[in-house]
Amino acid sequence: MLRDRIFTATILLTFFLGALFFLSGLWWSIALLPLLVFGAVEWANICMLSRLEKSLYCLLMILPAIAMIFWNLEGMHFFLYTLSGFFWLTFVPIWLYYRWHFRNKLFMLIVGFLLILPTWSAFVMLRFFDSFLLLSVLGVIWTADIAAYFIGRRWGVHKLAKKISPGKTWEGFIGAVIVVVLYLALLKQFAFLKNSPYVDQFYLLMLCLAPMSVLGDLFESLMKRQAGIKDSGSLLPGHGGVLDRIDALTSTLPLAALFCMIPWYFDLPKVM
Repeated sequence: MLRDRIFTATILLTFFLGALFFLSGLWWSIALLPLLVFGAVEWANICMLSRLEKSLYCLLMILPAIAMIFWNLEGMHFFLYTLSGFFWLTFVPIWLYYRWHFRNKLFMLIVGFLLILPTWSAFVMLRFFDSFLLLSVLGVIWTADIAAYFIGRRWGVHKLAKKISPGKTWEGFIGAVIVVVLYLALLKQFAFLKNSPYVDQFYLLMLCLAPMSVLGDLFESLMKRQAGIKDSGSLLPGHGGVLDRIDALTSTLPLAALFCMIPWYFDLPKVM
């Protein structure tokens, strides 16, 4: 299992880095469209849609993405990040605390849009600002995820959310935050943001992304538990589905993109 996980991660990372640094902005946006499609299919399965409903949902998911690719719709990107931030910072913590089980399909499909479309958009916009900026933000989430996994396996005792995700522990969470602090210290030492007027705020934001990534992970775990499935899909050996791989990104990337986009949107000094 661990061998499959590492092998799949290596292949994905190789293709991801190649696309990140060698594709144009247009082709980068297009190359990420499968993330939307497979994510939409997996969310439709969680919502138990029929084949026709699933096809329509994928179409509705991809149409605004295509519009954002071929037209300058900065306002739509900004709106998506704002909506996503509100959802994750206000609604999801309450949802997780009470472990609500919503059965209304329309409501759940809207939630799927809030998970998947802003995440795709954030991949596009953060790369537009700077490839290394996107990579640094992703590094926070990946570092937190890897550290929590191994520290939790080795020293984890106290359950973080036993009724949602029994494998997660407070020891793993605290260890992940400590490792992220070390990662950010190294990043700041060699940073490309030294001349930015928002550099301190940006690193504080990236530190906050570590606990936010756990929120995304727990939310997807709750959705899968309520749907009675272990993984959102089987596309990625050792990882499950696309949603299993991007769960922590759904709650973090849009927030990072929002922070970077605010100066551009309101004509303030730029982050990059």
